[in-house]
Amino acid sequence: MITESKLLDRKILRHGHTIDQSLLWLVVLMLGFSLVMVYSASVAFAGQGGGNKWAFLIRQAAYIAVGGGAAWVAFRVPMRTWQKYSMVLLVISLLMLIAVLLVGRDVNGARRWIPLGVANLQPSEFFKLAVILYLSGFFMRRAEVLQHLKKVCWVALPVGCGLGLIMLQPDFGSFVVVSVISVGLLFLVGLPFRWFIVVVLAGLSGMVTLGLISPYRMARVTAFLDPWADPLGSGYQLTHALMAIGRGGWTGVGLGAGLEKRFYLPEAHTDFITAVIGEEFGFLGMMLLTACYLWLVWRSFSIGKMARDLEQFFGAFVASGVGIWLGIQSFFNIGVNIGLLPTKGLTLPLVSYGGSAAVVMLVSMALLLRVDYENRRKMRGYKVEG
Repeated sequence: MITESKLLDRKILRHGHTIDQSLLWLVVLMLGFSLVMVYSASVAFAGQGGGNKWAFLIRQAAYIAVGGGAAWVAFRVPMRTWQKYSMVLLVISLLMLIAVLLVGRDVNGARRWIPLGVANLQPSEFFKLAVILYLSGFFMRRAEVLQHLKKVCWVALPVGCGLGLIMLQPDFGSFVVVSVISVGLLFLVGLPFRWFIVVVLAGLSGMVTLGLISPYRMARVTAFLDPWADPLGSGYQLTHALMAIGRGGWTGVGLGAGLEKRFYLPEAHTDFITAVIGEEFGFLGMMLLTACYLWLVWRSFSIGKMARDLEQFFGAFVASGVGIWLGIQSFFNIGVNIGLLPTKGLTLPLVSYGGSAAVVMLVSMALLLRVDYENRRKMRGYKVEG
C-alpha cells in the first residue's frame, strides 16, 4: 500500500491538470497523423477510374469523429460502472461474434464484418475491449480462483468461446491478440508460475496446431521465411512492403512521393500503412512512430501501477490490459511490415484506416484517461469507489 508521505510527494498533486495532458495530446497528434497517412496511402486507389480521391480520408475523419464522441461518453462513465456491466458487455460482444458468422459480409473467404449500410462493424475489435473489462472485473472480485487451475479454466471459458468464434471467421490475428491480452493479465494478477507456464504452453500449442492444419496459414509462414521465393504469389505483400521500406532509406522520399502505394502494395492504407510510412518518412520516421507506441505502453502501465498503489484494482487491470493491447498489436503490425513476423490482418492502432478499430481504440484511450482521472481525484482527497 502506498504511504501518505509518498502520496504527497507525487508530482501529480502539484500539477493543476485533472487528466494526463501529454497522453491526450499524443493521441490527438497520432489521429492527425492518421488522417494524413490514410489520405497519402489511399489517394491513388480511391481516385482510380475517376473516383473521389478524398473518399477514405472523409470516412476516416467520420470514424474518428464518431470515436471521439464515444470516447467522451466513455470517459464520463465511472470505472465502477464499467466494472458492474463488464459481464454484460462480454455477452453482447459474444452475440456479435455469432451474428457476424450468420449475416456477416464475406471478403476473400473471411467473414469478419457486419454490413450496416454506411459502414461495416467488426465484432472482434469490440471483443478485445470486452475481454479486458471482463477479466479485470473478475480478478477484482475473485482473485482467489487463481490458486486453482480448474477454476481458472472456468473463468477462461467465455474467452475461449469467443476465441473459437473468431477462428470460425477466420481471424488469426485477433485470436493471437486476445490470447496475449488474457495471458498477460493472468500474469499481472499473480497466477502461480507453474499454472502460468501450463497456460502459455497450451496457448502456443493451439496456435501451432491451427497453423499446421490450415493450408493458407502455412503458405503465409512459408512466404515469411523466404518471400523472394515466390515474389508474385504468396510473398507478394511482404516483398513490396520490404521494397517500400528499403526505398525510404534514412529520411524517406517525402510525404506523398511513395511509389509502392500506387497499386503495388495491397492494403496500403490498412495493414501495410507502416510500409508507406517507412517509404515516405524513412527509418527515422519509423523510429519516431515506434517511440510513440513505446511511450503509450509505458504510460498505460504507469497509470495502472498508480491505480494499484491507490487500491483502485479494477482500473489498474484495465490500464494494464490496454497497454498490453497497444503493445502487442503495434508490435505485430510493424513486425509484419518489416518481415519479422508472418502476415496477419492487424491494423496499426490509432493510425490505420478502419471504423470499428478507430472507435474501439479511442474508447480504450478514454478508459485509460478515466483511470488516470480517478487516480488524481483520489490523490487529492476525493472519495473514489474502486
